[in-house]
Amino acid sequence: MPDQDLPAPPENAVVNGPDHAPQGPQGAAPSRPRATETRITHIVFPGTTNHHGTLFGGEALSMMDSAAFIAATRYCRRKVVTRHLDAMEFSRPIPQGSLVELIARVVKTGRSSMTVLVELFTEDMYSEKRELGCSGTFVLVALGADGQPTPVPALEAGPT
Repeated sequence: MPDQDLPAPPENAVVNGPDHAPQGPQGAAPSRPRATETRITHIVFPGTTNHHGTLFGGEALSMMDSAAFIAATRYCRRKVVTRHLDAMEFSRPIPQGSLVELIARVVKTGRSSMTVLVELFTEDMYSEKRELGCSGTFVLVALGADGQPTPVPALEAGPT
């Protein structure tokens, strides 16, 4: 149905935009809390495994770096680059056919950096079994339009 056939909403109505986000009378989306956590789920396909039928470590690292990048970007809403990877630990093999869930959390901020803890959990597709497969800590730096480090918002203390 063309837009001109739709009646105009009342002036004080709350209108949903194209993405169905609630909007105020002037069409501005309400503010949301700063995102500190990102969750991503993948399946381990044969092309990502080694000759043992388990996920290549480099594939796990790539998934984790992507999750850290998304968490940091959503947190500061700026361009970010990975600066450092620390304390990568593989706890157990991750077999082909497993589901993996990556949970990336911004756990610390500096002037222009964010420390993101990424945990990769492995799940059997047909049971409730879930275990930590690997974890790592990534440091990402926010960049300004000039390509130089730029400040990020301070991390607010959570509930105690």
